[in-house]
Amino acid sequence: MIISSRLKRIIAIITLFGAATFLTAQETESPDSEPSFDFGLGIDLGAVSFQEDGESVAYQRLVLKPDFSYGKLGLGLWIPLHFRFTDSGGEIREEDWVLDDDENVLEKYLPIFSYVRYGQKGDDFYAKLGSIEDGTLGNGFIMGGYANTQFLPDTRIIGLSLDLDGGLFGFPYVGLETFVGNLALADVIGARIYARPLAGTSLPLLPELQLGTTFAADRIPDAQYDFISGEPDMVQMFGVDLRQPILDKPTVSLAAFGDLVFQDEAYGGMVGAGGRLIQYILYGAQLRFLGENFVPVYFDGQYDLYREEKYAVYNGDIDIPAYAGWYGSLGFSFLQDTVVFLTSVEGGFGEPDQDIEYPQVNASLSIGEGLLPGIYFDLSYNKRYIKGLDDFSRPENTVLGADLNYKTGNALITLGYTLRHNPLSAAAGEDPWITTATLTTSVDFSF
Repeated sequence: MIISSRLKRIIAIITLFGAATFLTAQETESPDSEPSFDFGLGIDLGAVSFQEDGESVAYQRLVLKPDFSYGKLGLGLWIPLHFRFTDSGGEIREEDWVLDDDENVLEKYLPIFSYVRYGQKGDDFYAKLGSIEDGTLGNGFIMGGYANTQFLPDTRIIGLSLDLDGGLFGFPYVGLETFVGNLALADVIGARIYARPLAGTSLPLLPELQLGTTFAADRIPDAQYDFISGEPDMVQMFGVDLRQPILDKPTVSLAAFGDLVFQDEAYGGMVGAGGRLIQYILYGAQLRFLGENFVPVYFDGQYDLYREEKYAVYNGDIDIPAYAGWYGSLGFSFLQDTVVFLTSVEGGFGEPDQDIEYPQVNASLSIGEGLLPGIYFDLSYNKRYIKGLDDFSRPENTVLGADLNYKTGNALITLGYTLRHNPLSAAAGEDPWITTATLTTSVDFSF
């Protein structure tokens, strides 16, 4: 097998690290302590394809996934080794560990941290470092559901979400939300500062009123791929918002909210309400008033796939007239979030005359572990520019995702599949379909 001395050392370090974490967990187990220390070790065995020189190349995969938790603190590592057998023996995929001329140290080695987290979103203190699929600031009108996972498994990006509420220090009048999509490049960044000016009063409802201001930017819009149209400038925007909880009962919750946002010379706003009914039904609705060349939820879940299209609107290369729009969401959550279905639809009033005004649909279904014997899965669907029912049967402007899991004992078999349409490749006359499929066998040890 063709292995350099440097890679031999890497393999040795990975092996020793896996053994060390396994033994350390056994030695430090203390069931009587509070909070408890928990450890899990996952081992992935499978195959995965990478795009190399315009071709799909298959590799065998071995990944060590140690997982530590202590109270609200959690740490997960992702330590990969990809290899394949060739006519001359075999080779290790050096791109996993060896820096090339276009990478920095953070880009290469931060992805070893699958996640580091403390608490949950909505806690007085919440932090998560790693792969993030729900990056949101405030009401989500600037950044809502941003995901840095669009280029897995070829590219693993590590981001950071950090929230701090003054209630942690007995001062509930102020709070801060921050987000960085890629810590190595700091391309997509954002922050929201909010105040509860009436928190110290005994007035009904108003002590929970939030008034906030948000700033977000993409410092390097072409960070993931080169734009056909040339070198882009930084994208930046800011806005002001309010949020007023109205009901917070076990059977029903309701909050009203609104935003006014400025994107360069464009502006837009929305008012809406949403909450939860009888603990199971999730709902929301918005009225949107969008000025010329304004893009609502600029940093959304598919932003990394449509950066150039959105930049063309932001920069004025594509003119979008002002229009009034709508947004609605509906879903349900049962069995303590074991079954979760969410869907949202947005579009413009009247007869659309631009692609961006046509309806878009997002939907996701998650069946958690324990409902079906040994089986659980996640499905996602995104469809843009819907001009008729026939569009649902066409793959254009579609992103499909699926993770299917089968577990027996400590063994887990996972089939991952993603299909997405790349409009930039289509515009360049290249194959617009990007398909990613993975089959992984994992062994999990928990202590």
